[in-house]
Amino acid sequence: MKRRIIALLAALSLTVTTVSACGGSDEEAASGTGDPSKVTLTIGDQKGASLQSLLKAAGQLDDTPYKVNWSLFTSGPPILEAINAGSVDFGLVGNAPPVFAAAARSKIVIIGATEISLEGQAVVVPGDSAIKTPAELRGKKVAVAKGSSAHYHLVQVLKKNGLSYGDIQPQYLQPADALAALSGGRVDAWAIWEPYTAQAEAQEGVRIIADGNGYVNGYNFQITSEAALKDADKTAALKDFLGRYHKAVLWANDHPKEWAELWAADTGLPVDVAEQAHRRRLATILRIDDEVVTEEQRVADAFSELKLIPGKVEIADFFDRRFNDIVEAK
Repeated sequence: MKRRIIALLAALSLTVTTVSACGGSDEEAASGTGDPSKVTLTIGDQKGASLQSLLKAAGQLDDTPYKVNWSLFTSGPPILEAINAGSVDFGLVGNAPPVFAAAARSKIVIIGATEISLEGQAVVVPGDSAIKTPAELRGKKVAVAKGSSAHYHLVQVLKKNGLSYGDIQPQYLQPADALAALSGGRVDAWAIWEPYTAQAEAQEGVRIIADGNGYVNGYNFQITSEAALKDADKTAALKDFLGRYHKAVLWANDHPKEWAELWAADTGLPVDVAEQAHRRRLATILRIDDEVVTEEQRVADAFSELKLIPGKVEIADFFDRRFNDIVEAK
Protein backbone atom coordinates (compact mmCIF):
# COMPACT_ATOMS: atom_id res chain seq x y z
CA MET A 1 0.00 0.00 0.00
CA LYS A 2 2.77 2.44 0.91
CA ARG A 3 4.56 1.72 -2.35
CA ARG A 4 1.36 2.45 -4.27
CA ILE A 5 0.85 5.73 -2.42
CA ILE A 6 4.43 6.81 -3.01
CA ALA A 7 4.21 5.89 -6.67
CA LEU A 8 1.01 7.89 -7.04
CA LEU A 9 2.49 10.91 -5.33
CA ALA A 10 5.53 10.65 -7.55
CA ALA A 11 3.21 10.75 -10.54
CA LEU A 12 1.39 13.72 -9.06
CA SER A 13 4.67 15.53 -8.51
CA LEU A 14 6.49 14.61 -11.73
CA THR A 15 7.85 17.58 -13.62
CA VAL A 16 6.96 17.18 -17.27
CA THR A 17 7.35 19.84 -19.92
CA THR A 18 4.98 19.41 -22.82
CA VAL A 19 6.10 22.49 -24.76
CA SER A 20 9.02 23.52 -26.15
CA ALA A 21 5.25 45.81 -15.97
CA CYS A 22 5.61 45.22 -12.40
CA GLY A 23 3.32 46.27 -9.55
CA GLY A 24 0.89 48.89 -10.84
CA SER A 25 -1.49 50.11 -8.17
CA ASP A 26 -3.99 51.76 -10.47
CA GLU A 27 -7.43 50.29 -11.19
CA GLU A 28 -7.28 50.96 -14.91
CA ALA A 29 -8.38 47.94 -16.92
CA ALA A 30 -5.74 45.81 -18.58
CA SER A 31 -5.24 46.78 -22.21
CA GLY A 32 -7.74 45.23 -24.58
CA THR A 33 -6.10 46.60 -27.71
CA GLY A 34 -4.00 43.52 -28.37
CA ASP A 35 -4.86 40.64 -30.68
CA PRO A 36 -4.89 37.37 -28.69
CA SER A 37 -5.19 35.29 -31.86
CA LYS A 38 -1.49 35.92 -32.45
CA VAL A 39 -0.54 34.36 -29.12
CA THR A 40 0.41 30.97 -27.72
CA LEU A 41 0.11 30.98 -23.93
CA THR A 42 2.22 28.53 -21.97
CA ILE A 43 0.53 27.71 -18.66
CA GLY A 44 2.35 26.29 -15.65
CA ASP A 45 0.32 23.63 -13.84
CA GLN A 46 0.74 21.39 -10.82
CA LYS A 47 -0.48 17.84 -11.35
CA GLY A 48 -2.21 17.80 -7.99
CA ALA A 49 -3.87 21.13 -8.74
CA SER A 50 -4.99 19.97 -12.21
CA LEU A 51 -5.60 23.44 -13.59
CA GLN A 52 -5.80 22.11 -17.13
CA SER A 53 -8.36 19.48 -16.18
CA LEU A 54 -10.40 22.02 -14.24
CA LEU A 55 -10.69 24.43 -17.15
CA LYS A 56 -11.44 21.59 -19.54
CA ALA A 57 -14.14 20.18 -17.27
CA ALA A 58 -15.76 23.61 -16.97
CA GLY A 59 -15.74 24.06 -20.74
CA GLN A 60 -13.31 26.97 -20.49
CA LEU A 61 -10.74 25.63 -22.95
CA ASP A 62 -13.27 25.55 -25.78
CA ASP A 63 -12.69 28.04 -28.58
CA THR A 64 -9.92 30.06 -26.96
CA PRO A 65 -8.83 32.80 -29.39
CA TYR A 66 -5.19 31.79 -28.77
CA LYS A 67 -3.25 28.56 -28.51
CA VAL A 68 -2.57 27.05 -25.09
CA ASN A 69 0.35 24.81 -24.14
CA TRP A 70 0.90 23.27 -20.71
CA SER A 71 3.91 22.53 -18.52
CA LEU A 72 3.68 20.51 -15.29
CA PHE A 73 5.67 21.17 -12.12
CA THR A 74 6.06 19.71 -8.64
CA SER A 75 4.99 22.85 -6.76
CA GLY A 76 4.66 26.62 -6.97
CA PRO A 77 8.31 27.76 -6.71
CA PRO A 78 9.46 25.98 -9.90
CA ILE A 79 6.52 27.51 -11.78
CA LEU A 80 7.68 30.98 -10.82
CA GLU A 81 11.24 30.14 -11.82
CA ALA A 82 9.90 29.21 -15.25
CA ILE A 83 7.84 32.39 -15.47
CA ASN A 84 10.90 34.45 -14.61
CA ALA A 85 12.90 32.58 -17.25
CA GLY A 86 10.28 33.30 -19.89
CA SER A 87 9.35 29.68 -20.57
CA VAL A 88 5.92 29.98 -18.88
CA ASP A 89 3.42 32.84 -19.21
CA PHE A 90 0.96 32.10 -16.39
CA GLY A 91 0.85 30.04 -13.22
CA LEU A 92 -1.22 29.46 -10.11
CA VAL A 93 0.63 29.31 -6.78
CA GLY A 94 0.03 29.67 -3.04
CA ASN A 95 0.90 32.57 -0.75
CA ALA A 96 4.59 31.86 -0.15
CA PRO A 97 6.13 31.24 -3.61
CA PRO A 98 5.73 34.88 -4.77
CA VAL A 99 7.64 36.03 -1.70
CA PHE A 100 10.63 33.82 -2.46
CA ALA A 101 10.50 34.82 -6.13
CA ALA A 102 10.34 38.50 -5.21
CA ALA A 103 13.28 38.09 -2.85
CA ALA A 104 15.23 36.61 -5.75
CA ARG A 105 14.34 39.70 -7.82
CA SER A 106 12.36 37.59 -10.26
CA LYS A 107 10.39 39.52 -12.87
CA ILE A 108 7.01 38.16 -11.79
CA VAL A 109 3.72 40.04 -11.56
CA ILE A 110 0.67 39.03 -9.51
CA ILE A 111 -2.45 39.71 -11.60
CA GLY A 112 -5.15 37.74 -9.76
CA ALA A 113 -6.06 36.36 -6.35
CA THR A 114 -8.33 33.72 -4.86
CA GLU A 115 -8.82 32.55 -1.31
CA ILE A 116 -9.30 28.87 -0.48
CA SER A 117 -10.57 27.10 2.61
CA LEU A 118 -7.90 26.17 5.14
CA GLU A 119 -8.96 22.76 6.43
CA GLY A 120 -6.65 20.97 4.00
CA GLN A 121 -3.57 23.09 4.74
CA ALA A 122 -2.14 20.84 7.40
CA VAL A 123 0.71 19.61 9.55
CA VAL A 124 0.28 15.85 9.82
CA VAL A 125 1.91 13.03 11.78
CA PRO A 126 1.66 9.24 11.49
CA GLY A 127 -1.45 7.78 13.07
CA ASP A 128 0.56 6.03 15.80
CA SER A 129 2.79 9.03 16.55
CA ALA A 130 3.15 10.16 20.14
CA ILE A 131 2.94 13.77 18.90
CA LYS A 132 -0.49 15.18 19.76
CA THR A 133 0.01 18.94 19.59
CA PRO A 134 2.18 21.35 17.58
CA ALA A 135 4.16 22.22 20.72
CA GLU A 136 5.50 18.66 20.68
CA LEU A 137 7.30 19.28 17.39
CA ARG A 138 10.30 20.63 19.31
CA GLY A 139 13.43 18.83 18.15
CA LYS A 140 11.51 16.87 15.51
CA LYS A 141 12.21 16.44 11.81
CA VAL A 142 9.45 18.06 9.77
CA ALA A 143 9.16 17.63 6.00
CA VAL A 144 8.05 20.63 3.96
CA ALA A 145 8.47 21.95 0.43
CA LYS A 146 10.67 25.03 0.73
CA GLY A 147 8.98 28.24 -0.36
CA SER A 148 5.54 26.65 -0.52
CA SER A 149 2.33 27.69 1.23
CA ALA A 150 2.96 24.77 3.60
CA HIS A 151 6.29 26.36 4.53
CA TYR A 152 4.59 29.56 5.70
CA HIS A 153 1.93 27.53 7.50
CA LEU A 154 4.61 25.60 9.36
CA VAL A 155 6.36 28.83 10.36
CA GLN A 156 3.13 30.25 11.80
CA VAL A 157 2.15 27.03 13.57
CA LEU A 158 5.49 26.96 15.35
CA LYS A 159 5.33 30.65 16.27
CA LYS A 160 1.81 30.47 17.71
CA ASN A 161 2.69 27.40 19.74
CA GLY A 162 5.73 28.90 21.43
CA LEU A 163 8.40 27.41 19.17
CA SER A 164 10.98 29.04 16.94
CA TYR A 165 11.89 27.76 13.51
CA GLY A 166 15.22 26.73 14.99
CA ASP A 167 13.42 24.43 17.43
CA ILE A 168 12.71 21.93 14.65
CA GLN A 169 14.79 20.20 12.00
CA PRO A 170 13.17 21.20 8.68
CA GLN A 171 13.59 18.66 5.90
CA TYR A 172 13.04 20.33 2.53
CA LEU A 173 11.27 17.69 0.44
CA GLN A 174 8.75 17.65 -2.40
CA PRO A 175 5.50 15.73 -1.72
CA ALA A 176 6.46 12.28 -3.04
CA ASP A 177 9.75 12.27 -1.15
CA ALA A 178 8.09 13.70 1.96
CA LEU A 179 5.50 10.94 2.17
CA ALA A 180 8.16 8.29 1.66
CA ALA A 181 10.17 9.85 4.49
CA LEU A 182 7.14 10.06 6.78
CA SER A 183 5.95 6.50 6.15
CA GLY A 184 9.52 5.24 6.49
CA GLY A 185 10.05 6.96 9.82
CA ARG A 186 12.76 9.31 8.56
CA VAL A 187 10.72 12.40 9.51
CA ASP A 188 8.30 12.93 12.36
CA ALA A 189 5.78 15.26 10.70
CA TRP A 190 4.85 16.72 7.33
CA ALA A 191 3.50 20.17 6.40
CA ILE A 192 1.41 19.81 3.25
CA TRP A 193 -1.60 20.93 1.22
CA GLU A 194 -4.49 19.34 -0.65
CA PRO A 195 -4.95 16.87 -2.26
CA TYR A 196 -2.01 15.28 -0.46
CA THR A 197 -3.56 15.85 2.97
CA ALA A 198 -6.77 13.98 2.19
CA GLN A 199 -4.89 11.21 0.41
CA ALA A 200 -2.43 10.69 3.25
CA GLU A 201 -5.33 10.60 5.74
CA ALA A 202 -7.30 8.05 3.76
CA GLN A 203 -4.49 5.77 2.66
CA GLU A 204 -1.76 6.22 5.24
CA GLY A 205 -3.83 7.05 8.34
CA VAL A 206 -2.04 10.29 9.21
CA ARG A 207 -3.47 12.67 11.80
CA ILE A 208 -3.78 16.44 11.40
CA ILE A 209 -2.31 18.25 14.40
CA ALA A 210 -2.84 21.73 12.92
CA ASP A 211 -4.80 22.88 9.90
CA GLY A 212 -4.57 26.39 8.48
CA ASN A 213 -7.40 27.95 10.46
CA GLY A 214 -6.15 30.59 12.85
CA TYR A 215 -2.66 30.47 11.41
CA VAL A 216 -2.54 31.65 7.80
CA ASN A 217 -4.52 33.15 4.94
CA GLY A 218 -5.75 30.93 2.14
CA TYR A 219 -4.51 33.10 -0.68
CA ASN A 220 -3.63 31.65 -4.06
CA PHE A 221 -2.24 33.93 -6.72
CA GLN A 222 -2.29 34.00 -10.49
CA ILE A 223 1.09 35.08 -11.80
CA THR A 224 2.60 36.26 -15.06
CA SER A 225 5.80 38.06 -16.00
CA GLU A 226 6.80 41.65 -16.66
CA ALA A 227 7.81 40.65 -20.18
CA ALA A 228 4.38 39.15 -20.94
CA LEU A 229 2.63 42.34 -19.83
CA LYS A 230 4.79 44.42 -22.16
CA ASP A 231 3.23 42.52 -25.08
CA ALA A 232 -0.25 43.89 -25.88
CA ASP A 233 -1.31 40.69 -27.66
CA LYS A 234 -0.21 38.49 -24.78
CA THR A 235 -1.81 40.81 -22.21
CA ALA A 236 -5.15 40.48 -24.00
CA ALA A 237 -4.77 36.70 -24.03
CA LEU A 238 -3.87 36.63 -20.33
CA LYS A 239 -6.91 38.72 -19.45
CA ASP A 240 -9.16 36.30 -21.32
CA PHE A 241 -7.48 33.27 -19.73
CA LEU A 242 -7.79 34.70 -16.22
CA GLY A 243 -11.50 35.27 -16.80
CA ARG A 244 -11.87 31.67 -17.93
CA TYR A 245 -10.07 30.50 -14.81
CA HIS A 246 -12.52 32.47 -12.65
CA LYS A 247 -15.47 30.82 -14.40
CA ALA A 248 -13.91 27.39 -13.89
CA VAL A 249 -13.46 28.05 -10.16
CA LEU A 250 -17.12 29.00 -9.80
CA TRP A 251 -18.18 25.95 -11.80
CA ALA A 252 -16.17 23.62 -9.52
CA ASN A 253 -17.66 25.25 -6.42
CA ASP A 254 -21.15 24.55 -7.78
CA HIS A 255 -20.38 21.02 -9.05
CA PRO A 256 -18.22 19.39 -6.35
CA LYS A 257 -19.16 15.79 -7.09
CA GLU A 258 -18.81 16.14 -10.84
CA TRP A 259 -15.46 17.86 -10.50
CA ALA A 260 -14.24 15.32 -7.93
CA GLU A 261 -14.94 12.46 -10.34
CA LEU A 262 -13.06 14.20 -13.15
CA TRP A 263 -10.21 15.24 -10.85
CA ALA A 264 -9.91 11.67 -9.57
CA ALA A 265 -9.73 10.35 -13.11
CA ASP A 266 -6.99 12.86 -13.92
CA THR A 267 -4.84 12.22 -10.85
CA GLY A 268 -5.57 8.59 -9.98
CA LEU A 269 -6.95 9.62 -6.59
CA PRO A 270 -9.95 7.74 -5.20
CA VAL A 271 -13.12 9.72 -5.87
CA ASP A 272 -13.96 10.13 -2.18
CA VAL A 273 -10.48 11.50 -1.51
CA ALA A 274 -10.74 13.93 -4.43
CA GLU A 275 -14.13 15.12 -3.23
CA GLN A 276 -12.92 15.67 0.32
CA ALA A 277 -9.83 17.51 -0.92
CA HIS A 278 -11.94 19.74 -3.17
CA ARG A 279 -14.44 20.58 -0.44
CA ARG A 280 -11.55 21.57 1.82
CA ARG A 281 -10.16 24.00 -0.74
CA LEU A 282 -13.24 25.73 -2.15
CA ALA A 283 -12.15 29.06 -3.59
CA THR A 284 -13.44 32.63 -3.52
CA ILE A 285 -12.30 35.05 -6.23
CA LEU A 286 -10.81 38.24 -4.81
CA ARG A 287 -10.03 41.67 -6.10
CA ILE A 288 -6.44 42.68 -5.49
CA ASP A 289 -6.90 45.41 -2.90
CA ASP A 290 -4.94 46.92 -0.04
CA GLU A 291 -6.02 44.15 2.34
CA VAL A 292 -4.67 41.44 0.05
CA VAL A 293 -1.37 43.27 -0.41
CA THR A 294 -1.01 43.97 3.31
CA GLU A 295 -1.68 40.36 4.23
CA GLU A 296 0.87 39.15 1.68
CA GLN A 297 3.38 41.61 3.12
CA ARG A 298 2.98 39.79 6.45
CA VAL A 299 4.00 36.58 4.71
CA ALA A 300 7.07 38.29 3.28
CA ASP A 301 7.99 39.83 6.63
CA ALA A 302 7.73 36.46 8.41
CA PHE A 303 10.25 34.85 6.07
CA SER A 304 12.48 37.92 6.20
CA GLU A 305 12.56 37.93 9.99
CA LEU A 306 13.66 34.29 9.96
CA LYS A 307 16.33 35.11 7.35
CA LEU A 308 14.85 32.48 5.07
CA ILE A 309 14.91 35.14 2.35
CA PRO A 310 17.54 37.87 1.92
CA GLY A 311 16.55 41.30 3.15
CA LYS A 312 13.09 42.84 3.11
CA VAL A 313 10.65 42.40 0.24
CA GLU A 314 8.21 45.17 -0.72
CA ILE A 315 5.58 42.84 -2.09
CA ALA A 316 3.33 45.67 -3.28
CA ASP A 317 5.84 46.22 -6.09
CA PHE A 318 4.88 42.84 -7.54
CA PHE A 319 1.10 43.36 -7.78
CA ASP A 320 -0.76 44.69 -10.81
CA ARG A 321 -4.39 45.65 -10.18
CA ARG A 322 -5.37 46.31 -13.80
CA PHE A 323 -7.08 42.92 -14.08
CA ASN A 324 -9.51 43.68 -11.24
CA ASP A 325 -12.15 44.73 -13.74
CA ILE A 326 -12.87 41.09 -14.62
CA VAL A 327 -13.65 40.15 -11.03
CA GLU A 328 -17.38 40.00 -10.46
CA ALA A 329 -18.66 42.47 -7.89
CA LYS A 330 -19.30 40.85 -4.53
